[in-house]
Amino acid sequence: MKVYGIQFDSEWENKDKNFATINLLLKGTDIKKDSLLVLPEMFATGFSLNVELTSNDEPNKTESFLSQLARDKHSWVLAGMVYPTEKKNKGVNSSVIFNPDGEKIGSCSKLKTISMLRENRVHINGDKIETYAIQSFRLTPFICYDLRFPEFFRSSFLRGTNLFVVIACWPKIRMKHWINLIQARAIENQSYVIGVNRVGSDQELDYCGHSLIVDPIGNILVEGGSNNEIIEADLDKKIIDAWRHEFPFYKEIKDGIHSP
Repeated sequence: MKVYGIQFDSEWENKDKNFATINLLLKGTDIKKDSLLVLPEMFATGFSLNVELTSNDEPNKTESFLSQLARDKHSWVLAGMVYPTEKKNKGVNSSVIFNPDGEKIGSCSKLKTISMLRENRVHINGDKIETYAIQSFRLTPFICYDLRFPEFFRSSFLRGTNLFVVIACWPKIRMKHWINLIQARAIENQSYVIGVNRVGSDQELDYCGHSLIVDPIGNILVEGGSNNEIIEADLDKKIIDAWRHEFPFYKEIKDGIHSP
């Protein structure tokens, strides 16, 4: 399966401008049919905590754009957006996925909102891990800060996941953590890991970009820089199967270690 990671500088709280930027970036790219396109966390607004704005006209506005994108490119599309809730000034930082027919097949919430950035004041933590069947892969998405919690990934791996996607607004100051943790999650779980991060700056943070696609052995297949760009790679399930057969440490995984 071909995968495209689209990293770009999100215009602050400007959905229409960001939709236009994505279309422009993709205009010169020949997208292979039945591929997977991945956009960053909260791609349409940047990491704004103004829930009244980020959830305004949602989910229709952003879902309509993503659905059309999936149909136009005849591909799967996974992206981040904020869903409204019935609670005043509370939203859900989510990933959503569409199939090549433009049909929404699911969405899931960020499991760990980052309290250091006050996200927990406006976004409600998720409580469920979702997995989707895409071609020969079982894909589980996570969002940014979730990357720091390996137990989420291991739990998904034990349920059959072999492809993880992490969408993010990851700050430049912790860029090494981003790269190292993406590789670690791939090595620990003998799975492909796709990390798609935004670039540029907003009112509070500078973002590192460096989106990357890592194979089940931990090799970086492709890594972006710090500007708007599209990274791409071919994923092959046979590589997962061969590596797990050659080095089947997963068979020795236990639920926990207990003191005598």
